[in-house]
Amino acid sequence: MARRLVIIGGDAAGMSAAAQARRMAPADALEIVAIERGLHTSYSACGLPYLVAGLVESPDQLIARTPEQHRANGIDLRTHHEVTAIDCVARLVTVRNLSTGQESIEPYDELLISTGASGITPPWPGIDADGVLQLRTLDDAVEVERRLAAGAPRAVVVGAGYIGLEVAEGLLARGLNVTVIERLDAPMGAVLDADMAIDVADAMRAAGIDLQLGTAVTGFATVDGRVTAVETAAGPVAADLVVIGLGVRPNVDLAKAAGIAVGKAGGIIVDDHLRTGTPHVWAAGDCVESRHRITGRSVVVALGTHANKQGRIAGTNIGGGDAAFGGVLGTAITRFQGVEISCTGLTEREAAAAGFDAVGVTTEASNRAHYFPGAQPMRIKIVAERGTGRLLGAQIVGGEGAGKRIDVLATALWNEMTVADVGGMDLSYAPPFSPVWDPVLLAAGKVASQI
Repeated sequence: MARRLVIIGGDAAGMSAAAQARRMAPADALEIVAIERGLHTSYSACGLPYLVAGLVESPDQLIARTPEQHRANGIDLRTHHEVTAIDCVARLVTVRNLSTGQESIEPYDELLISTGASGITPPWPGIDADGVLQLRTLDDAVEVERRLAAGAPRAVVVGAGYIGLEVAEGLLARGLNVTVIERLDAPMGAVLDADMAIDVADAMRAAGIDLQLGTAVTGFATVDGRVTAVETAAGPVAADLVVIGLGVRPNVDLAKAAGIAVGKAGGIIVDDHLRTGTPHVWAAGDCVESRHRITGRSVVVALGTHANKQGRIAGTNIGGGDAAFGGVLGTAITRFQGVEISCTGLTEREAAAAGFDAVGVTTEASNRAHYFPGAQPMRIKIVAERGTGRLLGAQIVGGEGAGKRIDVLATALWNEMTVADVGGMDLSYAPPFSPVWDPVLLAAGKVASQI
């Protein structure tokens, strides 16, 4: 008799797990039921800001696999259904059909929780007003597009993290007057040290964005239920459209109610095979905690890269294989117009907070040989442990070709290399791509000479 796998959540982690489990085990050995409360599955949430910007023409282009494709692969995918309760003793889940309201009980042999994360929405007065949105789903993007088509001239983005920057860039490209309000004193303040964030702030202001740093939002002014301004400690900012991008929180209420352990970082606790502490219950994606490879601490890092990997690993293990998730570094990349921004590992601030005797050194370099057309400046900051020279983290801000250099440093970080090791690496060189001393080598050598 076939085992039965029930998956809660049908996006990156959930459907990666479903597809991998199906590769590992045929339908007569493993029945797979996936339950998704939305209407879409397996789409790129990371592409939503570029849909808003008009660089992606249609929401359909962001969908990697449709529900019909998953069903054709032997997965019983139920969209517009929601799991409302888990009974871990009887191995049952309660499912509500959101179209009809009808409830059913579904048994499982193995359960995967991949409920993702939700955008942070503080209890500000007026936050439920018409025109105050997030950009987390395809439906959110469609709603933003509808308001742009209706002629909204003034947009306010609350938060200057990844989503805030990308949404602000997109709205600016669509011709809106854009204000970005950030509580911290620098954009990208959660992943960049202040000295590296300066270039990002300068680029935003040079593009015409009204960037208000160190400014706390207190609420929203409304007329007839529609937003008219963002209220801040420094005064109101007029707005026809507000997009909130303040980060995310793991969706763990369902797991908590079932007695499944949740950690101090806010995510479901799992081991390196994505097993929870509850028998026959697994979890993957933005709802779980992962081990940070440098500090060893449990963290929640909500990135599509991790969610897809974790889904595949969970699917492998549920399907009878053996795979482990190696942890996270927080490697990420984005851009604002021509400025590429990337990071990996710990900032200088985070390294100090984690107890490292760390030094951070910033190096200015060029993405190409100085004489080659199109050469653009970049800055690389490397954080290393004093004495041992162990690489702890890196940040890059610069022109074309700067951002993806972070992958070299992430690879070195993953393998616990020292800055001296990095400075001696054999990297490629040709004038269109790099100076003879690649910026990564130059930066690593500079740090090595100071520790």
